[in-house]
Amino acid sequence: MNKKYIALIALVGTLLIPLSCKKNFLTQTNTFQSTADATFEKSQDVVALVNSIYDGYQNSDLLKKSIWYYANFTSHDWFNDGGDIAWNNYTISPTFAALYTFWQNGYIDIIRANSALEIIATAKTKGVVTEELGNRLLGEAYFLRGMTYYYLAGSFGGVPIELKASTNGLAPRSTQEQVFAQVVADMKQAETLLQSKTTLPATELGRATKGAAYAYEGSAQMWLGKYTDALAAFNNPELTNNYHLLPNFIDVHEFDHQNNDESLFEIQFDIQGSQSWDGGWQNGGEVAWIDDFSWPHEISGFGYDYGNPGLEYSYQTGDLRKHATIAGPGDSLISPGIIKKWGGIKGYQVTIDGFKNGTKDNAGQQYGSYVGDDGKIINTVGAIRQPWYGDDLTRSGYYCAKKWRDPNLTGANGSSTIFGSQNQILMRYAEVLLSRAECKIRTGDVPGAMADLKIVRNRAFGGTAPAVMQDGLTFDGKPTSPITDPLQMVLSEYRHELTGEYSVFYLLRRAGAGVAAAFIKANYGTDGTVTPQPYPYGPTADGKLHGVWRTSLPAGRDILPIPQTARGLNPNLTQNPGY
Repeated sequence: MNKKYIALIALVGTLLIPLSCKKNFLTQTNTFQSTADATFEKSQDVVALVNSIYDGYQNSDLLKKSIWYYANFTSHDWFNDGGDIAWNNYTISPTFAALYTFWQNGYIDIIRANSALEIIATAKTKGVVTEELGNRLLGEAYFLRGMTYYYLAGSFGGVPIELKASTNGLAPRSTQEQVFAQVVADMKQAETLLQSKTTLPATELGRATKGAAYAYEGSAQMWLGKYTDALAAFNNPELTNNYHLLPNFIDVHEFDHQNNDESLFEIQFDIQGSQSWDGGWQNGGEVAWIDDFSWPHEISGFGYDYGNPGLEYSYQTGDLRKHATIAGPGDSLISPGIIKKWGGIKGYQVTIDGFKNGTKDNAGQQYGSYVGDDGKIINTVGAIRQPWYGDDLTRSGYYCAKKWRDPNLTGANGSSTIFGSQNQILMRYAEVLLSRAECKIRTGDVPGAMADLKIVRNRAFGGTAPAVMQDGLTFDGKPTSPITDPLQMVLSEYRHELTGEYSVFYLLRRAGAGVAAAFIKANYGTDGTVTPQPYPYGPTADGKLHGVWRTSLPAGRDILPIPQTARGLNPNLTQNPGY
């Protein structure tokens, strides 16, 4: 195929998709009947074009299998069970299908943004859109293009920079620094055009705002080592005046707190049609399998990702984030929404039926899967005497509580309500505060950094954090020492505040060469093995393998390989060293 037509195909695809996304602002009419000449003669059609860029992120493979996997599996806090197990020991191949999905979807969104920038300018000149609406839409296109380059560069290093809708698709890779410089440029443009959170109408909730642009600009400046410039972005009143930490950490990810005062940018989802396997989710339904695919196999039938027990052990005593983040044997779910709807795990139909029937999820169990340590119906994420390892014993018994918040989901049991509408938060104010703390350390303002850390940690401890910062137990159950190095304090807070979201490994890699590998080794005592090992401590320390790796991060494997399919289409793409 002549690659000059790629942009046209991407744009036509945009026009043929009846777009409908969450919280009103993306709900559109079907454009199948539009002609090419008439498409951009109405303001709503120009809006639909920009909405298509947002729509590109409503993709489970892009969000979960690409950005979330990289942010979490690479840190060793979380692992995969299934076909994507190569993440666990850093053996990702250039032929790994999810990487090309990431690359392809990213560039589709970039081309959509480039098309929008050209078309909106013409629509403003022709009076199809007002100056105010046109500027806002331009700002959104710049923001979404910059954000896409942010995640591509953070994951792959240097990537091709495409800034025009028409392209032959043969651009070589720019350097990582050049790409982040483009992110900064796009965000600076967006800052002048986007609306403030304070003026954005309620019907437009979920669109990019000035505050979100300043947050991504600041982070991109940090990737470039420009910490003073990053501080200027993070200290802009659009951030400091308009966004605040929620009083209670548990509320940040609650289903009834979406688009909250702490959230800077989240991908919007909504229930339209079926939430089961009958295909509604593939035919325009804006729901996703992102959340309950992380639930235990015993509840959902999936359990495709699970936690490292050492993550739970690592929380400092009294840190309220622990069970709001990870839950394992003997731990109750503390989500207010789940408790209100189901009373906890005991209320799910699969639990009720399994307890009644004495169901065992695998043949190696002594007790029924749904019997608690007290012999009654289980209301914890597995029992201490018998963790939830799944049907094939390949999971750790620990699961992501941040992904267990939608009370409407049942898992692949009962009504099989498995495709949910939980928004996915990509950036929130707590990350800005922690990044700002790192910038202050880099520029010599350690007291200022400690003040920012204190804001985040005070919330984590329900009021006043301990004066001494110290992780909990090591992965093998030993006591830790107080953390005295300011940068290590920030890295620890990145992990304990943001793990299970879309940021941690990006922030570790951003901190500098070798930082991520050293941080992972310090937390998990990693070595050269590339196979799972028995866990040394806690209720899962039974001498058997339960899907926990301790593989050291090899040099060069902190970035992903350029997908082989992309290189086949563009011979000018060089591969990252070591792949």
